[in-house]
Amino acid sequence: MQKKLKRIGTAFLIMCLVVLSACGSDESSNEKSGNSDNGNNNLGQKELKIPYVAWASAIASNHVIEVVLEQKGYDVELMQVNSGAMYSGVADGSADATISVWLPHTDAAYWEEYKENLVHLGPNLKGAPLGLVVPKYMKIDSIKDLAGNKHSIGDKTEWNITGIEPGAGQMKLTEEKVMPKYGLDDWKLQASSSGAMAASLGDAIANKEPIIVTLWSPHWAFSKWDLKYLKDPKNIFGDPDNINTLVREGLKKDAPKAYKILDQFSWTKEDIGEVMVKINRGMDPADAAKEWVKNNQEFVSEWTKGIN
Repeated sequence: MQKKLKRIGTAFLIMCLVVLSACGSDESSNEKSGNSDNGNNNLGQKELKIPYVAWASAIASNHVIEVVLEQKGYDVELMQVNSGAMYSGVADGSADATISVWLPHTDAAYWEEYKENLVHLGPNLKGAPLGLVVPKYMKIDSIKDLAGNKHSIGDKTEWNITGIEPGAGQMKLTEEKVMPKYGLDDWKLQASSSGAMAASLGDAIANKEPIIVTLWSPHWAFSKWDLKYLKDPKNIFGDPDNINTLVREGLKKDAPKAYKILDQFSWTKEDIGEVMVKINRGMDPADAAKEWVKNNQEFVSEWTKGIN
């Protein structure tokens, strides 16, 4: 009887060892596949594509969110595109998110076109005005004065308003609504790029020449030069926009932690201004973003709240 019990005990012990070995193998397999309960828990889809337009504010914010997402285990590809591609990419799922959307006014046309296939997570920065801007030394205060060529502004600027990228929401709004409603038939909105616009503005100010540009806040230009918005008595540019976050359908399921970070991402004009100024002074955008994140952990902890 003792021999029989001994054999049963030995067999039971062997069976337990086999089970434990199998469990260990499963855990090892889970770790290799990224399904373990370590720091990468629930990352889901690890590779993220985030498109943005090369505006000063967008360059700053996108590099900051890239740093935060990558610190949590994601691989982020920032893609510099035009406004239309930014919307269409997220809408058709070829991109995952954008944090550079100006609503309710500036990007209204793009929003109406693509909103059925987008998930709106709300503002990440509130109170972002835009309009036509001039140096403060210019003796002009309102958009309506351009129609009357007050102080010969038209002749002195060759009837050009210096714009940014063609297709940008501000460009469409200026050309299709602002200029017709103010009777600026003699004027031309000259498309260029955000960088070229800023360079032209700087050259004009250095020579104290007149210039009219399409500009917005937050932008480092307001920290560098004395500028003013031309009054918009018809309020066609509208009240200040908010800068918003949009993601593709299904991202919450596919990359839950990334979705939560993007949903909780929010900061102020003063904060984004710190990053923009550093970039404008020559700092690499990635380095400026890393430095800001390192020095502003109270913000980052809010954006990553509830995430391991």
